[in-house]
Amino acid sequence: MNPADEILDIVDEDDVVVGQAPRGEATARGLRHRCVFIEARDAAGRLFVHRRTATKLVFPSHYDMFVGGVVGAGEPYDVAALREAEEELGVSGLPRPTPLFKYLYEGPAHSWWSYVYEVRCPLPVRPQAEEVEWHTFLTDAELEGRLGDWTWVPDGLEAYGRLRDFRAGGGARATA
Repeated sequence: MNPADEILDIVDEDDVVVGQAPRGEATARGLRHRCVFIEARDAAGRLFVHRRTATKLVFPSHYDMFVGGVVGAGEPYDVAALREAEEELGVSGLPRPTPLFKYLYEGPAHSWWSYVYEVRCPLPVRPQAEEVEWHTFLTDAELEGRLGDWTWVPDGLEAYGRLRDFRAGGGARATA
């Protein structure tokens, strides 16, 4: 299936479903939908970082410190998080990602409810070629050192900042 044809739930400012639309239409019209962001770390605790392919509908060729994507129509956040993590990392048998928190992302042209997760991936990764052009694992310090140098996806930067604040504040785990 063409990703632009995937059906998404369209939601309001309270994350209540108000309709459905194909992904391409939701993107083109800026319709609010749902996304998951999964922080993936290897066995050594390093972060999976990648550059998105030039063919992505949103933020092509940008760097990202999360794997993830849109939540399909009727799909629970937790199911989408595991599906997206396994697809983008190119692995199967990951543990269920741990839900951390949810927030409303509102960029200049896009708006979506964003659920942030974390997962440990001790398996060798084989990133999905349609999604990931380049990848590596970085320490937290290495990632911090590249934040001002690389062109990052804006929603990922916001999620990363919120995740740092969440951890600094000792935030309680959430459920999806």
